[in-house]
Amino acid sequence: MSVLLYALFALHAAGPGQVIDSVICKADPTQSYALYVPAKGRKEALPIIYFFDPHADGALPVRKYKALADAYGFILAGSNNSKNGNDWSVTANILRQFFDDTRRRLRIDNHRIYTCGFSGGAKVAGYTALQHPEVKGVIAGGAGLPDGTHAGDFPFSFTAIAGEGDMNMTELVGITSDLDHTKTRHRIIFFDGKHEWSPVATMNLAFAGLQFDAMRESTLPRDAELIDHYANASRKRLDNDYSAGQFIKAARECTLSISLLDGLSADAGWFREKATALTKNPLYQKQRQTEQDLLTTEQNTKAEYMQHFQQDDMNYWTTTIRDLQSKANPQTAKGAMYQRLLAYLSLAFYSISNQLINGNQNTVAHHFVELYKMVDPTNSEAWYFSAILDVRDSQTQAAENDLVRAAACGFRDKDRLLAQPEFKNESFVRILKGRLSFLK
Repeated sequence: MSVLLYALFALHAAGPGQVIDSVICKADPTQSYALYVPAKGRKEALPIIYFFDPHADGALPVRKYKALADAYGFILAGSNNSKNGNDWSVTANILRQFFDDTRRRLRIDNHRIYTCGFSGGAKVAGYTALQHPEVKGVIAGGAGLPDGTHAGDFPFSFTAIAGEGDMNMTELVGITSDLDHTKTRHRIIFFDGKHEWSPVATMNLAFAGLQFDAMRESTLPRDAELIDHYANASRKRLDNDYSAGQFIKAARECTLSISLLDGLSADAGWFREKATALTKNPLYQKQRQTEQDLLTTEQNTKAEYMQHFQQDDMNYWTTTIRDLQSKANPQTAKGAMYQRLLAYLSLAFYSISNQLINGNQNTVAHHFVELYKMVDPTNSEAWYFSAILDVRDSQTQAAENDLVRAAACGFRDKDRLLAQPEFKNESFVRILKGRLSFLK
């Protein structure tokens, strides 16, 4: 059975209520997507959320948020081709095939089309909405709009999701602040975590926001039960934050609920009153000033790091990284700052290592790859880079071990690995196929 026929068979056999990891696009068999259709999709057209993962792992978000799809009645589709490194022309072609294929196969509510992405995938989600006016809402986690895009009166809602320890948190805060001066409906949701797909509970708030947006636009009947359930849950979160003396979190809860409930419930006015009272509270003002001071410290520390990127000072970096790791804790404002700085260094070491490896500057690349592994030991890219340098040093066994470590950290890009010049030796590939299940 051909790959294409197998995918068509799988789509028919699985049907609604089951995740399909790879649906092959009919017009272009090189492209595919993960798909989940709730059971109710048999009978009616449903809203759809198109997902974009930075590593082209479409099944990851589809499986992660499957329960939310059942709860809200969304079709979920995740691209297996969109990934970091694609230029916009490649992305445009992926989007065209992705949209066309799902429209041919599925019963989609064309008034309720949404996009969602994480990191580089968030920028793709934003790019998609900017290029396709049928997109009514964007959920952007861990990154904002495409580079160079300025805040404006967009025809779609914008939901930012930021981990407290995410190096891009300040970027997302800045974007939502800029959108405050536009007519675009927007909100930002925070969670205790780092640069990663958000927890289900956090994404639940984003999905609810899409429902509320549709109610305001009269493309979905007003659901008083859902609105009241959200308002009551938000009040409880607000009370808990206030009782714990976490006034910044309490103010954020108010801001989020005002955005979600505005035009739907009188509860929006209640949250406005609470927000006004909070901002006048001296304890809130003190915490707000502390937050601003930490952001200034963060920016100054990044500037210090920039000076040391040009120096081969392993002792400095070893001490710095260990100090950050000992202090990183998303449960506190200062700890979250240290976590963001670790993530910033991870991204910096990735970028520098990638540039040096591509330029065959192997000696210097070794230095930064070792730093990359030190600062972010569970990042698959660090071990993949290390394997490339191992081969260049004729250290085949070390390369094999590093690739196994990369796979353990989530590396699954078979096409990239097999196309890498350093890994094209037939005997080496045979050995890898015996140890890496995704190559079989």
